[in-house]
Amino acid sequence: MKRILSLYFLIAFVIGTDTFLVSPLLPTLRQQFHISVEASGWMIGAYALGYALFALIAGPVSDGLNRKKIMLFGILGFAVSTFLCGLAWNFWSMFAFRALAGIFAAFTSPQVWATIPVLVPAPKVTKSMGIVSAGFAVSQTVGVPIGSYLAAHSWKMPFFIIGGIAFVLFVLILWNVPQFKPAAYGRQPSILDRYAELLGMNGAKGSYLAFFAILTGVFAVFTFIGNWLSDKFGMNVSEIGHVFIFMGLGNLIGSFIGGHAAARLGERTVLIGGIGMLAVLYLLLNLAASPLLVHLCFFVLYLVFGTVFPIMMALFQTLSSTARGTIAALSNVVNYAATTVGAYFAGILYAQLNGFFGVTVFAVLCCAVSIGLWAKVN
Repeated sequence: MKRILSLYFLIAFVIGTDTFLVSPLLPTLRQQFHISVEASGWMIGAYALGYALFALIAGPVSDGLNRKKIMLFGILGFAVSTFLCGLAWNFWSMFAFRALAGIFAAFTSPQVWATIPVLVPAPKVTKSMGIVSAGFAVSQTVGVPIGSYLAAHSWKMPFFIIGGIAFVLFVLILWNVPQFKPAAYGRQPSILDRYAELLGMNGAKGSYLAFFAILTGVFAVFTFIGNWLSDKFGMNVSEIGHVFIFMGLGNLIGSFIGGHAAARLGERTVLIGGIGMLAVLYLLLNLAASPLLVHLCFFVLYLVFGTVFPIMMALFQTLSSTARGTIAALSNVVNYAATTVGAYFAGILYAQLNGFFGVTVFAVLCCAVSIGLWAKVN
């Protein structure tokens, strides 16, 4: 069991590194491809858009198939498309390859979330979700900063290395992950029927809308961290990587303490209180007058976010025991749809409304909406 959870941790680490890698590289890629600030956000949005569209199909389909085979197909395609990102020659080729990476990630990541409740006892599900979430956190702490340092020599290198590691994961999945037979054989419900059944469950719609709201704000800010640090403090790619280390470290610690905090204080208290703290921290970012304060603010901010994220993912998996792939896919679709929407609005706000301040105010509003929705469904 520990071996499989360690493998899932690595899958989350690699996909997380690839997801977040472009943000600190935006200033470099913006110059490389000669594009505007508004357009640069779509190099993140392309991945999210590809993921969001295809996860809608991959999740329900995986509920009627062997999840291991779906996972293998996804990680292999992810390895190839990420490698191709390092060969991109202009904005549109990068857009296409990033979209392909997102598409194949959509076949991989939901299987990880969906199989955890099958592999571990119910009392340990939230803790196990935290371990996988920690993989994403470590990707910020280690993966993204290393990618940033490598990009200081060549922006292509991080994509080549991530693609190679993903291929190694393909082999490890083949050897270590058990077969996951479908929950039911014979004629399967249609994709639309699966989603209709899921969203018809008590509290499901409100939960997903609350999830979308908070992530839209989080990723709006995340998308333009690199641009803000470069414009306000004159940081280069390596220095921006230092900030991501603190973000990832906070996220990592939060991922491990989320389950303990929920057990002691209650899921509702931790979730709603944590989102409220995020809103306050976003406003405080604008008062940070030195790089040291910026590092501290982002550490605390992602400590809080790392605490609440596994709680949200665990809550979704309690909705149904027979549609876990659909649940995980829709959760991830909402995640990447929020990334796309957040990146889009952040680009407009950053360029036309007082820079980063407009982006943080937008994030605060998203937090307020999320709190209101979670309060109704929990």
